[in-house]
Amino acid sequence: MTDPTARPSASIELVSFGFLHLDTDSQGRPVLPLADRIEDVRDRLRDPAAARTILDLDGHDLCVQDVVLATPDARELLDNLTDYATGPAGPHRIAVGCAGGKHRACALINLLAQRLADRHVPTTVKHLHAHLPRILKD
Repeated sequence: MTDPTARPSASIELVSFGFLHLDTDSQGRPVLPLADRIEDVRDRLRDPAAARTILDLDGHDLCVQDVVLATPDARELLDNLTDYATGPAGPHRIAVGCAGGKHRACALINLLAQRLADRHVPTTVKHLHAHLPRILKD
């Protein structure tokens, strides 16, 4: 008999994206990636690109990950996402979005992937916009 509380062995897809890079629908609303849970960190976590030393880096860089983790509420969010991902039902896909998808979202997804790997939870990671140039606002 199968344990109903056991975590499924299927891989969880982790997706980072930038809201400013998304296509829009006919009403001008962003077309979000499909996910069981989408975290919008634009207002929740300050933009680490204000730290001039990381402007040209992305969330794959450990320096960017350190800056993001030093942001108030970042560790709490990462803990919450980890708990969610390792719950008995387990999601199929988690997406995290920030303005451009280069710093906060990319770093958080990479950090979450590492935490889940440490817990032997299979994951796949997609960064939709981390490779794109930083968006400069007028």
